[in-house]
Amino acid sequence: MADLHIEDFYQDVAGILLGLYNSFPRPTTLFVSDLVGELEPDAFGVPAPRHLACFSAMLWLADEGFLRYTEAIRQEAIDQCCLTERAFVRLATPVKAFHDDALPPSIARQRATLAQQLRDARASQSSTHLANVVQHCFQSPA
Repeated sequence: MADLHIEDFYQDVAGILLGLYNSFPRPTTLFVSDLVGELEPDAFGVPAPRHLACFSAMLWLADEGFLRYTEAIRQEAIDQCCLTERAFVRLATPVKAFHDDALPPSIARQRATLAQQLRDARASQSSTHLANVVQHCFQSPA
């Protein structure tokens, strides 16, 4: 059986990290609906499971030291959110495994960053590629 919830988690992590990277160093409000779209709550007003999973991914990334925020806005968003120094350095530093010597040095450097690899993986729509890059984000730097 496929672990679809893990594939969704990788999508969420990529969207969260790239969203914050693109606004770095400016704190921003990160809305679940911007990442997974508008999902209808159930008859009792409880957010959809997919919505809750994305919100939980935000909180998990904060607990693991990838982002910081001032407060949660219900289960809709996290406010004044920013990458931590650790996450910024991880996303902005070129990774040797992704370096392409055939490219000019300045282009090769940018293409080898985890931020660019996340962009490329999302654009490729390959869940395997995205999983590999997100897992690389969680690995300790060599």
